[in-house]
Amino acid sequence: MSDEATGLSVIVAGGGTAGHIEPALAVADALHRLDPSIRVTALGTARGLETKLVPERGYPLELIPPVPLPRKPTMDLAKLAPRVRASVKAAREVIDRVEADVIVGFGGYVALPAYLAAGAGPSKRRRKVPIVVHEANAKAGIANKIGARRAARVLAAVPGSGIHARGMSDAEVIGIPVRSSITGLDRDAFRGGARAHFGLPGDTPVLLVFGGSQGARTLNEAVSGAAEQLAAAGISVLHAHGPKNTITLPSPTDGAPYVAVPYLSRMDLAYAAADAAICRSGAMTVAEVSAVGLPAIYVPLPHGNGEQELNAKPIVAQGGGRIVPDAELTPDYIVNQVIPMLRDRERLLVMSRAAADAGHRDAAVEVARIVLEVARG
Repeated sequence: MSDEATGLSVIVAGGGTAGHIEPALAVADALHRLDPSIRVTALGTARGLETKLVPERGYPLELIPPVPLPRKPTMDLAKLAPRVRASVKAAREVIDRVEADVIVGFGGYVALPAYLAAGAGPSKRRRKVPIVVHEANAKAGIANKIGARRAARVLAAVPGSGIHARGMSDAEVIGIPVRSSITGLDRDAFRGGARAHFGLPGDTPVLLVFGGSQGARTLNEAVSGAAEQLAAAGISVLHAHGPKNTITLPSPTDGAPYVAVPYLSRMDLAYAAADAAICRSGAMTVAEVSAVGLPAIYVPLPHGNGEQELNAKPIVAQGGGRIVPDAELTPDYIVNQVIPMLRDRERLLVMSRAAADAGHRDAAVEVARIVLEVARG
């Protein structure tokens, strides 16, 4: 165990996508707020977004070889065992070097090696390092299912994720850790400044549209296709269409403005500026949008295992949003359903309260406290 004078040593393992990295960094931030002496090390791979996001947040990043798990029988299965061994060895070296007291994993390519490396090695001198597992998705991934078998505590964003600790029928439902700049956002207080930042008027309803970091073609085509009707209805639009995508808009009119940008680097300001959102329903998106109490039209990805729809269902059940199938989001839907919603202030207020009540604003602090309990236990 690390020297008490230098603080506990915590490894956060959640690399690859922002959906794994952001919760890990939110917990890292919460750990430092609870105890500034804690040393946090992020575990990642050279191919993930963590190489950019982790240094930006000021945490040391240790890289290990990734272990992508084949979902179908392929030739890659033959390469899996040596890849796992190499990655576990590298993870074990990091664990020993930083003298980790606890590992908290969030799934993805780096989580499985970290979980396996946390067990006692062939040398009797090697100690086991306790594990906390957090599952953000409505359907647990393979890495976290394996980690849960070894974990001291197993946490999840929603009930029924298919992951649980020994002796329990389900994981502890905590929600998804979200960064404090989002959970502490006062949309009313920041609305005027946020709208000025994007060049939006202060007195019209604002629709926020985003499809993740790369954008989403269905969302782009549906909303831009109704641009004239939105402007005529007095509804401003802030639309992040993706860095590799373009959208076609009509010539500027006297109506409300349509602000189209490739990417939004200040999502906190975007949330503050908006009255409602149209977005995908990845776990992190749902967590952030509900945490700030923003009514939303969730458009799950039309492929995959259906987890995006499951992510949004608890918020929709509380009245904080709607789920619209990808094929049904059209310009006509925007005109017939979204415009009336944006023009009904009382309805938006009710949906906003429902979304906020369904969210988990304190999830990062809750996870951090559990991590400290396990480390000190």
